[in-house]
Amino acid sequence: MSIFSRIFKIGQSEAHAVVDKFEDPIKMTEQGIRDLKRDLQGAMQSLAEVKGIAIRTRKEADNQKKLAADYERKAMLLLQKMQSGDLDPVEAERLATDALSRKEETAAEANRLDQEAQRHENMASQLQGNVSKIKSSITTYENDLTTLRARARTAASTKKINQQLSRIDSSGTLSMLEKMKARVEEDESLAIAYGEMASQSTSVDDDINKALASGKSISSSERLLELKKKMGIEA
Repeated sequence: MSIFSRIFKIGQSEAHAVVDKFEDPIKMTEQGIRDLKRDLQGAMQSLAEVKGIAIRTRKEADNQKKLAADYERKAMLLLQKMQSGDLDPVEAERLATDALSRKEETAAEANRLDQEAQRHENMASQLQGNVSKIKSSITTYENDLTTLRARARTAASTKKINQQLSRIDSSGTLSMLEKMKARVEEDESLAIAYGEMASQSTSVDDDINKALASGKSISSSERLLELKKKMGIEA
């Protein structure tokens, strides 16, 4: 019990120190709960047995009390018969005395059984308290075990993430990003340069063609006269 009390005081430094010493605190806790459940079964069996003894003893005590009362009633009947003349006085008094003696014996036995029954009932009460305590402890420990499992999963996940993060070369990553940035900027500059060159080349050609086409334009009527002249047709 003390081991589990120390394990389940979550949040206290002593508990953390104890847990760290175990290879697998969850398995240890699960085994402890199984042990407690076996203890609970044994305690409940003992409780049932003691309660059974207490019930039987109390019943025997009640029977002895009834028997003592019956002996007293019989002694009174004997004396009544003596008074009515139905029974010899000597015989009646002898039998009444025996009945009273039996009454005292059974009364004493009833008192003894009463005390014994009380002891068994007290013991049953103590066992009932132990059973209730074990049940409560099992419930508490099972709830704490659920919390412990969740904390273990969280700790494992956090540990895994931290290990992964610890393996990342931040300086190497930054260096690689800087190189990529420089490469992108270089490609962007080249693209702009080629664009400007293409723009300049197109402008020169346009200027040349424009200059060549800048002569005096010939009208349609002039072209017609030239064609007639070429064909020998007088205007």
